[in-house]
Amino acid sequence: MHRILILLLSLFLITFTSCKKAINSTDNITKTKEFIQGLNLSNRTQLSHLLSDSLTTVIPAHNYKVVYSKPDYLNNWLKWDSVFNPSYKILKIEEESDFIKVKVSKTDERINFFMEEPFITNEVFHFKNNKIVSIETTYLNFNNDVWETNKSNFLNWIETHHPNLKNFMYNQTEAGAIKLKRAIKLYKQQNK
Repeated sequence: MHRILILLLSLFLITFTSCKKAINSTDNITKTKEFIQGLNLSNRTQLSHLLSDSLTTVIPAHNYKVVYSKPDYLNNWLKWDSVFNPSYKILKIEEESDFIKVKVSKTDERINFFMEEPFITNEVFHFKNNKIVSIETTYLNFNNDVWETNKSNFLNWIETHHPNLKNFMYNQTEAGAIKLKRAIKLYKQQNK
């Protein structure tokens, strides 16, 4: 009788642990989808409850790593991104051992101008205490030649025709995005 009780208790614990892991996995997939939707809508409120107190973004191929506080991410980077009217689409989502991997297509006015096609990326979302703590990005179709040629032509033109608009290329704030968007508009008008 004692052995049966221990066996039943063990089975219960195993089942409970497995169910809890499955629920957390589903929750993390749902949270990842909500995060992408929040980016698509530039919705700070929606993103706020999904993020930890800080968010680390990593692009290993470019040795890029930034740690944002939640307010910095929502009040600066998200506003910067929203100026370009982004469109994010989930192409594929899957659970890996301890993270969620998402294949995403992103386009916006800045990407269309410099890359001439959407970015396709793999985004790896890591969670801690049911909050997103880091996102690692791998570009699958980044065309450095097109990007750098367009960027160089653009910056040379700005330097010659509108030097007052300098210092916006790496300013990931709303003000920096507005300047960049304005400069792109001027460039397009003169180079039709």
